[in-house]
Amino acid sequence: MGKGELPGGYEISADPARIDAARVHAWLSEDAYWARGRTREKQDAAMAGSLNFGVYDSASGEQCAYARVVTDMTTFAWLCDVYVAPAARGKGLGTALVAAIRDHLAPYGLRRLMLATADAQGVYAKVGFTPIENPEQWMVLGVQM
Repeated sequence: MGKGELPGGYEISADPARIDAARVHAWLSEDAYWARGRTREKQDAAMAGSLNFGVYDSASGEQCAYARVVTDMTTFAWLCDVYVAPAARGKGLGTALVAAIRDHLAPYGLRRLMLATADAQGVYAKVGFTPIENPEQWMVLGVQM
C-alpha cells in the first residue's frame, strides 16, 4: 500500500447524505481539541457550508473518519475537522482521506489549500503539505488556541 492509498475494506465518499452528523458531532465536540464543546447547531451549520468527506467500513457502512473543506472552488480551500475514530487509527485512513481530498480538489486549480494542526504534521506531509513560507505575512482575527 502506497502513501495515501486507502486500505482494503474501506471507502471514501464525498456524498453529504452518507455523513453521520450525530457521530461527527460527538467525535469533534467530545474528543477533538480544536472543537471540544462545539454545539450541534454550529456543527450542522459548518457542515452545511462545506464539502464533507467520510471514510466508511465497506462491510458495515459505518463511518470511521471525517473531514470537511471550506472553499470557493476557485482560488482557496481550508481543510478542517479531520478526525479518525480511535478504533480505526493506525491504518492509514487519515492519510488516505487527506490524499483523496487533495485529489478531489485538484481539477479546480486552487491556488492554496491550507490547514492548521497542533499534532499531525506528519500525516499531512505525506500528501504534500509543507509549513507556510514567511509565516510573518499571515494574520488571524479571532480566538487562537
